[in-house]
Amino acid sequence: MEAGAGQIFANQLMVMDPSGNQISLPGHHTTEPTFGLPATWIDPALRDEAELQGLSIIDPSTVISTHLTEVLKANVADLLSYTNVQSLLSGLPKEQQKLVEDIVPGLISVSGIQRVLQSLLNERISIRDLSSILEALAEIAGGGRSTQTIVEHIRSRLSRQICAANLGPDGNLPLLTLSPQWERDFAEAMVGDGDNRHLAMAPSRLQQFIAAIQQGFEKAAQMGEIPVLITSPSVRPHIRSIIDRFRPQTVVMSQNEVHPRIKLKTVGSI
Repeated sequence: MEAGAGQIFANQLMVMDPSGNQISLPGHHTTEPTFGLPATWIDPALRDEAELQGLSIIDPSTVISTHLTEVLKANVADLLSYTNVQSLLSGLPKEQQKLVEDIVPGLISVSGIQRVLQSLLNERISIRDLSSILEALAEIAGGGRSTQTIVEHIRSRLSRQICAANLGPDGNLPLLTLSPQWERDFAEAMVGDGDNRHLAMAPSRLQQFIAAIQQGFEKAAQMGEIPVLITSPSVRPHIRSIIDRFRPQTVVMSQNEVHPRIKLKTVGSI
């Protein structure tokens, strides 16, 4: 099944405005396939003029490789099969095999581990540190806990890794905070108990939230920042599921996932 598509002009250059504005140079206007920003294919003779305007210049081969990389990242969870997970577990060092024996199948099945790893990959969290993930899983698995509950616990244990992956060039973690009003709205819209809790918010209010998110991230982009959205732990997975539909590349973190030694920089509020 097709996972991505794009059009390449092999003898031209793609230019983009870092602030996300439309390009004024003559050429074939399009949308950059990876991040959905306005872009234009221009004749190579216009390269100098594009550089003077401070535009990002990308050659066709880089456009292809970047797009392919993003498509793979966006779909890597679907590529992680049951057999892959078995291979990952059997490939752990001998001293860590005892941990696997302690949790499989007593606390969780291999297919359960597969669902946990897929959930992490869906939010582009590396699973290379599999031993730490399994240690965190051993702390909370069992007792009929849902995949979502297990994943949220693992994310808090991987706080240093998650923060490090989203640091800005200045070494700080740029944040967009959620206003107390929105936090209350989401908390009050939660219905059900325990693992059966789900969000029941009015569609009109959800549309207002989506518009506010888009505006907040656009303002941050104009400041040259790529922030993460920070929320309370109880509503993080529900907010992420909403944002995933229109801004899948957006990182949504809970306060539990902010490592205490990371320097923070608030760039805006929703």
